[in-house]
Amino acid sequence: MKTVGIVGANGYTGSELVRLLAFHPNIELSFLYSRSNSGTKISDLYPDLATVCEMDLTDNPSAVDILFLCLPHKESQNWLNQNALTDETLVIDLGNDFRLDGAFGNRNFIYGLPEINKKNLWGVKSIANPGCFATAIQLALLPLAEKGLLSDVYTTGITGSTGAGQSLQATTHFTWRNDNISAYKTLSHQHVDEILQQVNSFNNKDVSLNFVPWRGDFTRGIFTSSTVKSDLELSDIETLYRKFYEDAPFVKVSEKAIDLKQVINTNRCVIHIEKNNNVVVIHSAIDNLLKGASGQAVQNMNIAMGWEENLGLDLKPIGF
Repeated sequence: MKTVGIVGANGYTGSELVRLLAFHPNIELSFLYSRSNSGTKISDLYPDLATVCEMDLTDNPSAVDILFLCLPHKESQNWLNQNALTDETLVIDLGNDFRLDGAFGNRNFIYGLPEINKKNLWGVKSIANPGCFATAIQLALLPLAEKGLLSDVYTTGITGSTGAGQSLQATTHFTWRNDNISAYKTLSHQHVDEILQQVNSFNNKDVSLNFVPWRGDFTRGIFTSSTVKSDLELSDIETLYRKFYEDAPFVKVSEKAIDLKQVINTNRCVIHIEKNNNVVVIHSAIDNLLKGASGQAVQNMNIAMGWEENLGLDLKPIGF
């Protein structure tokens, strides 16, 4: 059994990690760290964890084998600077501190998108978990990028309110979000650089990504649609995608139309491709809190530790 600590366990991604890891056969939760809620039971903050985990949150971390950082963006570096860890501790950061530049002291964070980086994750001690939109969009684009077939990409994506985090904001209040959608960070979303860093490394020329994110009137899930041009036949594109993901247990290429309920409460990504003349649209759907965050972090942990990739992640979607 390996001991695990979760820093920022009081947030959405932290609490989802608690839910997943409480049933993981190879780990034991050692501490749940929170400065603002120290002394409070995690199940008092999240009643869905009652009987699943009754641990108290603490501001006094202990030595562990595996550490998950579920902190607001740019705070992971501060926490690591203030808390000494051994070089043998596996650190998985769910923030964006190390996605573009993994160098930090004597650690080098490896980008944790398993579908393209699995062989580089085995045995490592520092992993930068991808962003949620970045995961959905990269999985939609990488098979074409590997063949150098991308140039101009136009992507729209809609996300649930949990993507904004737990802190109350004007755009997360029920009275504003319900029966409402809105575009935000048009062409300037923070995940664009992350996506391009990976996609350009596959493609034989730089890609232009024009991304318009939307806030949806639901709590969790991401649905993206990426439009590109290609002279390949639809059947050839589908074959290309299936071959690219043949060893990816959590990615499914569907001939049928997809929807969010196929992936909610799972670590899966489903992809559907449509074509009209030379215009191709690649749809992808994930759960932003699982494949887009906590589930992918557990997937990365499993790979780094040499365990089965799907250990603790065989989850059924919530269809109704």
